[in-house]
Amino acid sequence: MKIISINVSLPRLVSIHGKEVETGIFKAPVSGPVQVRTLNLDGDGQADLSVHGGPDKAVYLYSWDNILHWRKILQREDLGPGSFGENLTVDEFGENDVAIGDEFAIGTARFVVTQPRLPCYKLALALETPSIPKTFLESGRTGSYFRVLQEGTIQAGDPICPLPSREPVRVTIAEFVQLYREKRATREQIKRILSLGALPEDWKDWLLRKDRS
Repeated sequence: MKIISINVSLPRLVSIHGKEVETGIFKAPVSGPVQVRTLNLDGDGQADLSVHGGPDKAVYLYSWDNILHWRKILQREDLGPGSFGENLTVDEFGENDVAIGDEFAIGTARFVVTQPRLPCYKLALALETPSIPKTFLESGRTGSYFRVLQEGTIQAGDPICPLPSREPVRVTIAEFVQLYREKRATREQIKRILSLGALPEDWKDWLLRKDRS
């Protein structure tokens, strides 16, 4: 596993159906070392902090294999690093292989996987494809968010080195997305996922509501 590209952008105003919307989804590759901060990468930012950004969504990763998949499905050879709003375009980081709570060292920084990405209308804006949020989620090719455990410096080409996980169970990103899409779970499944220390509190609240419904 390694970083193929580091992509950043600051929020900017774009026009949607005559209405101005601020977004940071239009990421572009940068070269050289990039400093990792607790909330994001240097040169990067999010517009709507109520749903984007924060410690649990500090860095967003998306695999090159997924981008190749969408190139074929959408017939879009123009899709490349940063096209899905990801900070890190990575090699060999599939949703079936990566679990919530997995820890990694990259460069001099350390990270932990917290959650999948749930797409919003801004992905449709970036790709000029209104149906993509639904198709993206149904595909299970959501990518993963990192929380920063240790600030440091990273650059393209750096290996993504697994570290020992501190979680009592293993729940892959693919498993979690499937549970979310099905909108139902057994008590045992909920209990298992709630044991994950890396899972953000808003997701734990969602699971507890499911358990009571």
